[in-house]
This record gives sequence, C-alpha cells and structure tokens, in this order.
Amino acid sequence: MRDAGFTIRPAQPEDAEAVGELLRASYPPLMAAGYPADVLDRALPAMMKANPLLLRSGTYHLAVADDGAAESAIVGCGGWTREPPGPPCQPVDPTVGHIRHFATHPGYLRRGVGTALLGRCIAEARTAGVRRLECLSSLVAERFYASAGFRPVGRRSVILAPGVQFDSIVMALELSAGG
Repeated sequence: MRDAGFTIRPAQPEDAEAVGELLRASYPPLMAAGYPADVLDRALPAMMKANPLLLRSGTYHLAVADDGAAESAIVGCGGWTREPPGPPCQPVDPTVGHIRHFATHPGYLRRGVGTALLGRCIAEARTAGVRRLECLSSLVAERFYASAGFRPVGRRSVILAPGVQFDSIVMALELSAGG
C-alpha cells in the first residue's frame, strides 16, 4: 500500500534491526511526556527490541519512507495478532485481536503513518473474523487510539522484567460484522 510519502508492507524477520532502530528513535522522546525518567530507564530496554514472533506473523507491518532523503527508512511499525501480549501460553479467543508494538518515528508524526498502520490492522482483523480489538496503550498514546474509535476499559501494569512494570491503558474497539 502506498500512502503520502510512505509505503506499507508486511514485516519480515530480516527487518529486526531496522525495527529496533525505529523503536529506539521513537520511544524515548515520545514516552517522556507520560512517564517518569526512572520508569523509562528501567522499562525502555525491554520495549525497544523487535519481537521475532511479530516479525513472522504476517500481520505486523512497516511504513517505509519513499522520499529521496530517507529512501527505504522504516518510519512506522505496528500490527495485530490473535495472541495476547505476554507469555505465549495464554488462552486465545479467535474473536479477539490484539494491537501490538506500534511506533512512529518522531520526524514522521502527524503525517498519517500511525493512522494508516492502524487502519490496515483494523481492516485485516475484521476480515479475519475478529469482533473486538484490544490494545495496551501507553499513557501517551490514548488519544491516538481513541481517534480510531478505541475506548478505555481499564488500566493494567505490564511486567516487562523482574521488578519492572509499565502502566498502560486497556482500550477496546468493537468491530461490526459488515464493515
């Protein structure tokens, strides 16, 4: 898919380093508005790694800049899975999808990157028979997800490593059967 200044394509395992670079460029400056520095110092190292399972899922996507200055630079990422985030042995409800590991490069904010990636995820999930999408939104991303129709349904502290918890907002979007 081609959009304004970027193309969306499925991620591949060989994209791991480029996704990690994007996460390292995006998360520290953008998360600073919602979390204390000491929390970010402990949490970000665990969050700024590409997830190999997502890269192989076929439902995790990259926004790739197609302007001359940043040729083939990954400027956004995000996807969805039926499997919830966390330990892999959790039960899977085939009617529920989970929005996973979104990021936009700070230099590409407000250019439609995140919206295009999220729109792709919503459309794919709907086509796959998902009736409800859930996400664990960071404290700074709640407005972004709300703009796509997600509503807050609770709060959750995600355990990223022993002694490292990261507060998030559980958000949900009900998908209609027809469209």
